[in-house]
Amino acid sequence: MTTDHVVASSDMSRPILLTLAALFCTCSSGVTGGKILVFPIDGSHWINMKVLIEELHTRGHDITVVRPSDSWYIQPESDLYKTITLHSQGGFDELSFGSFANRLLTMRRDGASLWKRLALEYELVNQFYILNQQTVNMISKVFEDQEMMRNLQEANYEVVLTDPAIGGGVLLARRLGLPLVLNVRWTVQGEAHMAIAPSPLSYVPVPGANLTDKMTFWERFKNVLYFLFTRWQVWYVSDSTYKSFVHRYFGPDIYYMELFQSADIWLMRNDFTFEFPRPTMPNVVYMSGFQCKPARPLPADLEDFVQSSGEHGVIVMTLGTLVADLPEDITDGIAAAFAQLPQKVIWRHRGKRPSTLGNNTLLLEWVPQNDLLGHAKTRLFVAHGGTNGLQEAIYHGVPLVGLPLMFDQHDNFFRMKARGVAKVLDIATVNQENFLEALLAVLHEPSYADKMRKLSALHRDQPIPPLRRAVFWIEFVMRHKGAPHLRTESYKMSTVQYYSLDVAAFLMAVAVTIAAICIMLLKLLWRCLFYRFKMKKE
Repeated sequence: MTTDHVVASSDMSRPILLTLAALFCTCSSGVTGGKILVFPIDGSHWINMKVLIEELHTRGHDITVVRPSDSWYIQPESDLYKTITLHSQGGFDELSFGSFANRLLTMRRDGASLWKRLALEYELVNQFYILNQQTVNMISKVFEDQEMMRNLQEANYEVVLTDPAIGGGVLLARRLGLPLVLNVRWTVQGEAHMAIAPSPLSYVPVPGANLTDKMTFWERFKNVLYFLFTRWQVWYVSDSTYKSFVHRYFGPDIYYMELFQSADIWLMRNDFTFEFPRPTMPNVVYMSGFQCKPARPLPADLEDFVQSSGEHGVIVMTLGTLVADLPEDITDGIAAAFAQLPQKVIWRHRGKRPSTLGNNTLLLEWVPQNDLLGHAKTRLFVAHGGTNGLQEAIYHGVPLVGLPLMFDQHDNFFRMKARGVAKVLDIATVNQENFLEALLAVLHEPSYADKMRKLSALHRDQPIPPLRRAVFWIEFVMRHKGAPHLRTESYKMSTVQYYSLDVAAFLMAVAVTIAAICIMLLKLLWRCLFYRFKMKKE
């Protein structure tokens, strides 16, 4: 046999070996092409869910996505999944959220009265109330559609994967009697840990309170007040929406949060490089940064711009999708501050071109964020505080300047500030001077970059990549038809039982009874002694 034949034979066998290796990996997992029903949430939450869907698709699973007809992000056709489109409202409205963000920014800048600001906050809560009401109405139509329910039952799905920030997927999983996996950071009652794990207010800060796990007396007092405020939100948004629905379809003895708390696995989109230390549960799997990946090469023109920065490096800025453009005076101030720096700047900007824009700044309507953050020349990330962006910054070790807008963004950046990896500004008062000061502080004070590199090293030092860990547990639930051995039954207990108030009351009653008996015996003994003493004296 000639050398050419050997080489040809080797080249031909290589694809066969790769195919066999892929088949071996698939078979070794114990799940071959399972059927998964996905009930996602629109907007940025879909970006997270799609990462899981892509990975599950590569492993040969048959995926069906349930989506409302007015979805903003979730496309009706894809090579990754099939869709069931519900002809009901339930998607996110880009215009409404964008309008709210702009009005909130304007009100904060104008120094509006406390009453007006409270009214706007109430409007935000009301938006979530409406969104949950739409979800319940949509699911009610699904439950009443006998043909659709029969098709869902006969499809023989093995698991439901959903984001419980809106309850539709949880309700559907319970109706179909399927195992449930949550892709979660928030539930309909707020931060996910609060729904499943012990959360002592003495050292577990309520999101939004801007507190760490080390609190003074007055900080603990503030934490309790924030907790009570969140209870009002739960009463207004969730209790009023889900209680009657669950009683109607699942029985009057079932509390709606039981459906969430009975989920088999909670895939948490954070970890303890981001979260403060706190109690957790056996069925909580942390997958912070599961969407992060090594940087890919940049397009040639963008790479040329980055390389032109020389030793000074690059600053990346993006404020997400909700705010199309900032007020003109803010963008002019930001552009003027950038113009004074030796670094090159890549700014995702969709509004009017700032009049003060420097030659060192490139405006783009879209940027490859992960690839830029992973580039060796990136020195700083200016962001609004979305979870995805912050986790990518942690993964790539890039320090931050924060301009949080709304939702959980302030709380996210407070956590970054507490770890010493970010300077945070109030976007309502940002101007050229304080923005430039923040940029220079993060660029030239070594502690920001050093602490972010350490945070990145902690985040990356894991035995299993978070995406692989997440997929393993989804397939684990499919293999074993659930994971009840990891799930606590404490959610079925009343408040009295959970805190053992009945036991404490019983022990107190026993103690009081014993004390009463002892007192009676002492009184009797005293009377006997006194009587004998009196008789002897007489």
